[in-house]
Amino acid sequence: MFVFFFLCNLSLEPAAASKNKIKGSQGQFPLTQNVTVVEGGTAILTCRVDQNDNTSLQWSNPAQQTLYFDDKKALRDNRIELVRASWHELSISVSDVSLSDEGQYTCSLFTMPVKTSKAYLTVLGVPEKPQISGFSSPVMEGDLMQLTCKTSGSKPAADIRWFKNDKEIKDVKYLKEEDANRKTFTVSSTLDFRVDRSDDGVAVICRVDHESLNATPQVAMQVLEIHYTPSVKIIPSTPFPQEGQPLILTCESKGKPLPEPVLWTKDGGELPDPDRMVVSGRELNILFLNKTDNGTYRCEATNTIGQSSAEYVLIVHDVPNTLLPTTIIPSLTTATVTTTVAITTSPTTSATTSSVRDPNALAGQTGPDHALIGGIVAVVVFVTLCSIFLLGRYLARHKGTYLTNEAKGAEDAPDADTAIINAEGSQVNAEEKKEYFI
Repeated sequence: MFVFFFLCNLSLEPAAASKNKIKGSQGQFPLTQNVTVVEGGTAILTCRVDQNDNTSLQWSNPAQQTLYFDDKKALRDNRIELVRASWHELSISVSDVSLSDEGQYTCSLFTMPVKTSKAYLTVLGVPEKPQISGFSSPVMEGDLMQLTCKTSGSKPAADIRWFKNDKEIKDVKYLKEEDANRKTFTVSSTLDFRVDRSDDGVAVICRVDHESLNATPQVAMQVLEIHYTPSVKIIPSTPFPQEGQPLILTCESKGKPLPEPVLWTKDGGELPDPDRMVVSGRELNILFLNKTDNGTYRCEATNTIGQSSAEYVLIVHDVPNTLLPTTIIPSLTTATVTTTVAITTSPTTSATTSSVRDPNALAGQTGPDHALIGGIVAVVVFVTLCSIFLLGRYLARHKGTYLTNEAKGAEDAPDADTAIINAEGSQVNAEEKKEYFI
């Protein structure tokens, strides 16, 4: 109808005016631009003429249906609206664009001859939210896992990328298929890898990149659940256990499912002293150590997947040697002997010191300081010999003095016979008087 109206107007114009219009239209030409829009969005089609002497403009769709002739709407489509209409510009909008709207649109300038300009409308198909398939929980450590990420409806075909622990995985399979509408694509990507315990709780991400997403990719995430046997480690409370001190052994176990309460053993059997060796949760508390505690302690942890254990070899060390105060040994003479004796203290009380080695002690256990013991014995022997020597000398001197005093009875005798008699009398008296030396 609008074309007929336009042709009627041309037939009524004077011939002179028609000649002037053709002459002035030689510098006129419509200008358009290609448009790209996301499916469901709005496309703006603009046609401009820099120099126009009141010549009409028209927009038509790929099916050559007239959409607008100047400011008059020609096609009954509520999605199509007029944006701007003048002698220099005709702009229209197409809302809620679908894939079927894609194609070549034509702007016509009705000069003699008619001049046209083409604008291609590209409609981007938005990919659907991706889905990850192939995961079944839980997965056992060492199993081969195959995950597939799939998205449909993209135009052009979308790109799929895989990430694990924020690190991209490159070795994947990619498949692209055309949808039934022959306009969009379904894209899928498959990831194969063997899982271990470090993958437990890790998020595997499938990311879909497409120009229609405006730099905001769509993602799908799958958190992995891996079951594995326990790992066990024994941690002592002190690196240098000593006799008489307490010791705590902690059994640190990790596994999924969480391991059951741990089992403590010593040298392949039960704990020998339950009153002194107390198990509390995952800890073994030995209240005070002695040499009989030497041995191999084992911690076992078990879950539904399997069992694991760890061992700790305990060597109880002697308490460091300490020096006692100086000891003075008295003597019957004015001589003084001073000795310093090093004695190894022990938490156990005993009347005598035994030199018998502990049969439970390990071969690598640190023994007593033999050089120190030898030195102590030498000092004691030396002191004993000196005491005997001094005591003997004192007794000898004391005996000589006694004999001299015994002979004093003959000094006042007038002759030898009298002296002998006095001496014998003194001996008789001497038997009655006895002296004891201690």
